[in-house]
Amino acid sequence: MQKSKLKSMIRLVVLATALGAGIEHVSAQPAIIAKFDPASEMSLSGIVTYVDWKNPRAHVFVNVSDGSTVTNWAVELESPLILKGSGWNEASVKPGDRVDVKGLRARNGSRQLWSETMTVAGKPVFTLKDLKPATPARSEPAPRGSDGKVILGSAEGYWGFPSEHALVEDGVNVPMDRYGQLTELGDAAKVAPMQPWALALYAHRQERSLQDDPMFINCKPPGGPRQYQSDLGIKFVEDKVNERIFILMGSGNRNYRIIYMDGREKVGSVTGDDDNPLYYGRALGKWEGDTLVVNTKGFNEDFWLTNGGLPHTNKLELTERFTRSDMNTLQYQVTLTDAGAYTRPWNASWTMQWVAGQEVPTFFCQDNRP
Repeated sequence: MQKSKLKSMIRLVVLATALGAGIEHVSAQPAIIAKFDPASEMSLSGIVTYVDWKNPRAHVFVNVSDGSTVTNWAVELESPLILKGSGWNEASVKPGDRVDVKGLRARNGSRQLWSETMTVAGKPVFTLKDLKPATPARSEPAPRGSDGKVILGSAEGYWGFPSEHALVEDGVNVPMDRYGQLTELGDAAKVAPMQPWALALYAHRQERSLQDDPMFINCKPPGGPRQYQSDLGIKFVEDKVNERIFILMGSGNRNYRIIYMDGREKVGSVTGDDDNPLYYGRALGKWEGDTLVVNTKGFNEDFWLTNGGLPHTNKLELTERFTRSDMNTLQYQVTLTDAGAYTRPWNASWTMQWVAGQEVPTFFCQDNRP
């Protein structure tokens, strides 16, 4: 094996490990390797000209001189949400500061660099902390309302930091990073029982390092189970008077979905969306003991239903089960049925952790991009 190829493979493994453990990254962002090449590491030194502190990721612009000419580079960092949570702000590095940066060059050859390390006067800046809440030493029972039903949410707090960040059929072990990028492309057929065309499309999306993700190219909503795969999380708001439950999303540009609990038909309204297929479908819910069971149909095909790019068609039907097993744990289980893309119904499940005392973070897909 050539030395450069071996180095590239090692860097991919290191990146996947870093993203899969220790530091929690905001998974409502494009995969780093979709834009930056792990095989093209470089360093630069220069003077900061501007700090762009906006989603989806912060940037530090740096003038770099080779002695005769000066070029301006865009150094990309994590989301301001993550950087702020780690103790940094837009004044942590200021115009006029000299910085030294090591990172990955943009795949398209433009003057863009993903920062793996940045220092000012020899001191590291924009280092990251693990933002995942500590697991309580003692488990407390799930709270209940006056009607005896489990309360899925409260005014201050949200569900985040899922145990899985991409759909994989239960019982199947397929290594991938938190963006859904497979470690080995040859494992694609193991992920879910896909029809041949769906498997070919999934493999193509993987081969392109998830560059075609409509959530980042066109800010499409995270429909289907994807809304539960971001560390930014979700929040349940129960409107018992009108027999409905809102799910507010930290990863979806302030999107929300509605689960109706009144047994209505899954049809649109002539004065509303008519019968157009939707990003979040039409959902009806009911309680089965302490579990909220939600059946959803009527999806369009304009989104990826999971990190990693598993395909679906407008025949998709989801049966979701939400169970707050204790104060700090939400169990999520979904059955996917789609005769247009899969050979049979299949299940996936994971847990989410309660983040107490905080509101759902606000994340906009491209709030500073043309």
